[in-house]
Amino acid sequence: MSKVRKLNDAPIEDISTLGPLKGITLGIQHVFTLFASTVLVPILTGLDIGVALVMSGIGTLIFHFITQGKVPAYLGSSFSFIAPVILAGDLYGLDYARGGIVVAGIIYMIFAWLISIYGSEKILKYFPPIVNGPIIIVISMTLAPNAIAMASQDWLLSMVTLAVIIGIAMFSKGFLKIVPVIIGLTAGYLLAVILGRIDFSPITQAPWIGVPNFALPKFSFASTMIVAPIALTTVVEHIGDVLAMSGVVKKDFARNPGLTRTLIGDGLATSVSACFGGPANTTYSQNTGVLALTKVWDPKVMRIAAVMTILIGLTPKLNAFTSTIPKPVIGGAVIILFGMIASIGARTLVDNKVDFSRSRNMIIIAVILVFGLGGAVIPIKIGYTEIKLVGMALAAIVGIILNIILPTDTDDSDEKEEIIA
Repeated sequence: MSKVRKLNDAPIEDISTLGPLKGITLGIQHVFTLFASTVLVPILTGLDIGVALVMSGIGTLIFHFITQGKVPAYLGSSFSFIAPVILAGDLYGLDYARGGIVVAGIIYMIFAWLISIYGSEKILKYFPPIVNGPIIIVISMTLAPNAIAMASQDWLLSMVTLAVIIGIAMFSKGFLKIVPVIIGLTAGYLLAVILGRIDFSPITQAPWIGVPNFALPKFSFASTMIVAPIALTTVVEHIGDVLAMSGVVKKDFARNPGLTRTLIGDGLATSVSACFGGPANTTYSQNTGVLALTKVWDPKVMRIAAVMTILIGLTPKLNAFTSTIPKPVIGGAVIILFGMIASIGARTLVDNKVDFSRSRNMIIIAVILVFGLGGAVIPIKIGYTEIKLVGMALAAIVGIILNIILPTDTDDSDEKEEIIA
């Protein structure tokens, strides 16, 4: 009875109490959650899918080693680098595009070095709850169109998957309550099988053992200047993701193990990935959503998922099986997972008692949300290099600037009295 109560009510921070089989099941849940996004990036850019999977797992293990195993993050292929990698690949070749990714990872580590010198406090002061909360919401909602795009391909499959996840999360007990995603994905997959919407030929045709097409990067100044500057915006995204994870598991990862370690871990994972033929890596919001939904916060689960992802990348038949999961089934799952992150952002504002009656606070929140969700793009051209500030990075920068320049000691009482009168 006590174990059931623990599983239902309290977060699980040590999965060793559950046994190895349940730990592996929790890892599989994260693998299914991350798979579609991780393979989509190499599909769009022309990079090798197997390499992307292997380097995703290795990158996650590198990140956990650097962060002392304290942060329950999974690193998958970064969407932010898709456009510049395609452009650099068309102009100079993918090998040179990956050279730019290697340099982007080094830029992360330069930022980490600067933070180690000047202290994370000087960075975090620009991310108070009034800025951090809306940014977390933007992180989630910028991904929402991807969820709907996948789900809308077959609403029956996606809604059955979503309904099963909600039902398990709300009404089940014991171990089932912490694996709602894998049960929902399984239900959606079985329904797709019954309806004849699964093509099993990739599984039957794939060999059991295979080696992905690993490749070394090449470097040129021109291609590097197309790809590497994206790191200037993804660093801001990284900080937002770390703060979002901190909000989910109620631990201040920005201070312990610290942004220095998380940035080094992310940057090193990105550079190592590109050195062997993979894409840039980044912390995955959908896996943070699983943390919020299941309350299983043990970082060991992510390391289990990382090892499994490496094995899938090295086993073409397993790779083929996971690729047969219909996009609508995954879409139904990420609808709730992406939404969970938005809920964490809203909770950040509520828990910190942000006063919505103050004009200053309303302005900052409003501008962050519109810049982040409205599709705004601000190009910045430096010589032959153009950096585009979009989405969460743009919203964060605008929010930070507003929080600095807008006065904090303005008394809105006169305004309130005038409105009441």
